[in-house]
Amino acid sequence: MPNPSRAALIDRLPKAELHLHIEGSLEPELLFALAERNGVAIPFASVEEVRAAYSFFNLQDFLDIYYQGMSVLLHEQDFYDLTWAYLLRADADNVRHVEIFFDPQGHTERGLAFETVLSGIERALKDGEVQLGISYRLIMCFLRHLSEEEAFATLDQAMPYLDRIHGVGLDSSEVGHPPAKFSRVFARARDLGLHVTAHAGEEGPPEYVHQALDLLEVERIDHGNRALEDAALVSRIADEGLTLTVCPLSNLRLCVIKDIADSPVRRMLDLGLKATINSDDPAYFGGYINANFHAVAEALDLTEAEIVKLAENSFTGSFLPLTDQARHLNEIAEAVHG
Repeated sequence: MPNPSRAALIDRLPKAELHLHIEGSLEPELLFALAERNGVAIPFASVEEVRAAYSFFNLQDFLDIYYQGMSVLLHEQDFYDLTWAYLLRADADNVRHVEIFFDPQGHTERGLAFETVLSGIERALKDGEVQLGISYRLIMCFLRHLSEEEAFATLDQAMPYLDRIHGVGLDSSEVGHPPAKFSRVFARARDLGLHVTAHAGEEGPPEYVHQALDLLEVERIDHGNRALEDAALVSRIADEGLTLTVCPLSNLRLCVIKDIADSPVRRMLDLGLKATINSDDPAYFGGYINANFHAVAEALDLTEAEIVKLAENSFTGSFLPLTDQARHLNEIAEAVHG
């Protein structure tokens, strides 16, 4: 039986989302609508057929569908509509701050201008700040299945817009593409004053997490599940207070875990790690941030104190200034006791 008190707490807690791929929030309804609006041929006759196609068994199967879905995004307004639709769902889940990823290489290689992508996403984020009270940071990801030279080219494209971009990340196919492959471009990004984060330890081994820390010098680790296989690595992550952006429903759908009860969230908390809950690619994985909280809370029988800790971690693990973090922590305390 679901615990109604716990569920109500999750719903009212302010949260930050630190691991969200904006292209992965493309719901079937919007994909179908954009295909019609832009005259893009897709192999689906209805929204229902699109939704049925959102079926996969591992990361690569998902990525194949994910990149196919990108094909309907052509104009600045498309990226605005995509981002605004996500922000409305985030607002409904009481998300007060978002740090979203976008994949410029997935669009520029299709002939779109970098500014088209950035401007559409950013315009929606700015509207979300004003109209919904959701602050943001924007993180540009490099696709790890492409070369470091291509990542450098993307960083060069971004140079005129770096005052509008807050960080860089590393995503896409993990196995066979270790963080070490991108050490030079991450060094350049750090020199430019950008925040740095990277996907590591989702399907890749603990060694990839070591490389993300030692070679990329990341400020937080996206996923990080397999770090738990290395006791020394766990101690290091705990000692350094590094944040892990865990995505429970994503882990389940991509068969990183066999059952939601296998989510590493409880174990991470027990080990003193700064775990957070995120939705990753929610249109494909079956739920936005509250759905992830509810699934994990029920499966792991999390206490209310643990749920509050996860919400607090989402702000203290963010790239917000300490004063803003403190304000959000006060709002959490008010939600708990009010």
